[in-house]
Amino acid sequence: MAVAPGASLMQGDDGHIRIQLVSRDEVEISSEIGAKIASLPFRDGDAFRTGQTLVSLDCSLFAAQLHKAQAEADAAVKLKHVDEQLSQLHSIGEIDVEEAEAKAKASAAEVAYMQATVHKCVISAPFDGRVAKRSAAADQFAEAGKPIMTIVDTSHLELKMIVPSKWLAWLRPGHPLTVHVDEVGKTYPASVARIGARVDPVTQTVDVTAALDGRAPELLPGMSGWASFANVK
Repeated sequence: MAVAPGASLMQGDDGHIRIQLVSRDEVEISSEIGAKIASLPFRDGDAFRTGQTLVSLDCSLFAAQLHKAQAEADAAVKLKHVDEQLSQLHSIGEIDVEEAEAKAKASAAEVAYMQATVHKCVISAPFDGRVAKRSAAADQFAEAGKPIMTIVDTSHLELKMIVPSKWLAWLRPGHPLTVHVDEVGKTYPASVARIGARVDPVTQTVDVTAALDGRAPELLPGMSGWASFANVK
């Protein structure tokens, strides 16, 4: 069912409303640290699972700094123990022990900082989904905060639509509907998930979000179609 150019995407009088599928989660993946990209195993359109590595950074320098920090922390702990023993023998003063303890704590904090930095060298997928767009390539330098790729959650799609505000007299979350998706030519059961918090005073419409009742892996964000509501009042 096509919409003529210039026509409204909302119909409504016969219970048919134009819808668009959107991903519940769309995330721009970026690095928290500046480093060269070692690998990007997934390309545009590729599917991935939660926990799989999306980006690996070359963090050999950070790893070396971590090893150095660990060695210094070990030495600081040993020095602290020695000073504590010497203090018991009254060979050094209390201030020397306090300085050794402070150095041990500072060294431990540096180790924790470097461990956190090295942990950021691998970026894992936060959910099952697909790569919508890669903005970088392997061997490029990843700047902190600059997008490397955009990913979308294709396992949780939502249906966005705009309905007449007069429907609020009977439309409630959980209300059933069917959705015909143009791109695949199939019809799916769905139900209203959320209703917008305000009515547009100009168009007398309200935003509505629906959810599919089951999984449909063939559907993708950006697809569109028609929602059908029975017994429209």
